[in-house]
Amino acid sequence: MNIASPATGMETKGASLSSPAASTPIGVALGLPSVGAGGLPEALPILALGAWFKHAACLLEDGRAQFGPNLGDLDNADACRAVEPAALALLARAATPVRAIAHDLHPDFHSTRVACALAARLGVPAIGVQHHHAHVGAVLAEHGRFDARPVLGLALDGVGLGTDGEAWGGELLWVAGGEFVRLGHLRPLRLPGGDRAAREPWRMAAALLHASGRGDEIARRFPGQPAAALLAQVLARPALSPPSSSLGRHFDAAAGLLGLCEVMHNEAEAAIALERLASGTAAPEVTPGDWRICDAGGALRGQADGARSRTDRGAPAAGSVPQPDDRAHPYAGAQPPGGTLELDLHPLLLRLADEPEPARGAARFQATLAAALVAWVEEARQRTGCATVVLSGGCLHNRLLADALHAALPARGFEVLGARRLSPGDAGLALGQAWVAMHRLAATKED
Repeated sequence: MNIASPATGMETKGASLSSPAASTPIGVALGLPSVGAGGLPEALPILALGAWFKHAACLLEDGRAQFGPNLGDLDNADACRAVEPAALALLARAATPVRAIAHDLHPDFHSTRVACALAARLGVPAIGVQHHHAHVGAVLAEHGRFDARPVLGLALDGVGLGTDGEAWGGELLWVAGGEFVRLGHLRPLRLPGGDRAAREPWRMAAALLHASGRGDEIARRFPGQPAAALLAQVLARPALSPPSSSLGRHFDAAAGLLGLCEVMHNEAEAAIALERLASGTAAPEVTPGDWRICDAGGALRGQADGARSRTDRGAPAAGSVPQPDDRAHPYAGAQPPGGTLELDLHPLLLRLADEPEPARGAARFQATLAAALVAWVEEARQRTGCATVVLSGGCLHNRLLADALHAALPARGFEVLGARRLSPGDAGLALGQAWVAMHRLAATKED
């Protein structure tokens, strides 16, 4: 599967509905607190080259982050040709020579290739950073959190290459500086037709129906789609329908099931239509049975080289009491125990498949999604002791979702950090890459 090109779910260009976060201040310096003592200052400056969407490089120095121009998506020759000159312009502004160049884990991104070539020419390390780890790091950097104290990271977007080689996008992470553990993820949906499913919400709706044993409904529900009659055969072939934990694709499935959008002609069109309809409708009462949280096995740990390891250590008892002080919990200063918390939203999507009123279905989806995410984070706090939550990823452009999480989580005793001046999506990603790389480089020097 080529995950370089699917749309990022809720990251919009000029959408009328957006989160309270401002857009990334491109081309100007973002003032930050000092990184503090220890080995972090010696690891700076670091240049980071972002990813594929909303590409903007970032130079992180002690006390400021300098962004380059937003070149847009790297899906055309003009944008790709501009990547290296923009990176060189940032290098020329650095007060001292850079110590490393950070990039996305995806090896086929043009930004990754430029980063590796520049690092080789300069004789400095090229440091790959997992996409969602970088999303969390960007918010922490913006808030001046340069220490490695563990936090929970809720990274919600359309796609990012995971350390297991699959498409991630609905992630619950434990983050401690340059390390992370994938505590949980959304139950995957298949992408029938690969990248094409990211542009055609009816395919995501069909994937949900097929996974629920209702594949015989696909052709009847989507008679205007020539491929509908044969899509069940595509879904039966894993090579043609890779899995993804993307929340953006769940938004698409919901819009497809409610008949709001079958094929997108504009970025995030389906998700925006869903949000607009829900914003004018009173949400029905949330039903806890519309989602499930289950332990899906060993935790997948993120490492500097993208290697994988698993743990079979037991988790704390299910009835353990959350600790309001992160430092008071036995796992707060070390990697958490095993067990991957899978959040299953398939029951919610199935309910939408039988909903005769699209507006009520849209409102139900928004309200239930927020409640399920809060319950998921609560479970993670019980396991880890972390009471600080970082909200990140392009889906946080959805105002209804962002507002619901920013209201519900503090009410349950969480400290919540979200994007403020930066975009929660990929436009600010390079700052997070630099933040992670700084921690990894500092740890290497200490060793």
